[in-house]
Amino acid sequence: MMPIWLKQTPTGIVLHLHCQPGAKLTKVVGLHDGCLKISLQAPALENKANEMLLSWLSKQLRVPQKQIQLLSGQSSRIKRVEIWGSITPEQIAQALSP
Repeated sequence: MMPIWLKQTPTGIVLHLHCQPGAKLTKVVGLHDGCLKISLQAPALENKANEMLLSWLSKQLRVPQKQIQLLSGQSSRIKRVEIWGSITPEQIAQALSP
């Protein structure tokens, strides 16, 4: 069964994330309101937290950063990120499970 924060779509896989900028470490913290909660080391300034999120996801999931797109939540803690390519929802769930 898929986690509540992960959704397969016709174009890719959408992650529902709750991001907390300005943390000591970038890591998965757990679940928060149906979203996967991630603490980010970068501050919420000039898009730095969003850039760090995408690059961190790229490393964790071993997919090129160009295959990860921020769909919504540019200036919010609640974000929707889409990933496409050869990765499966199961691989994402395993790589990011809290």
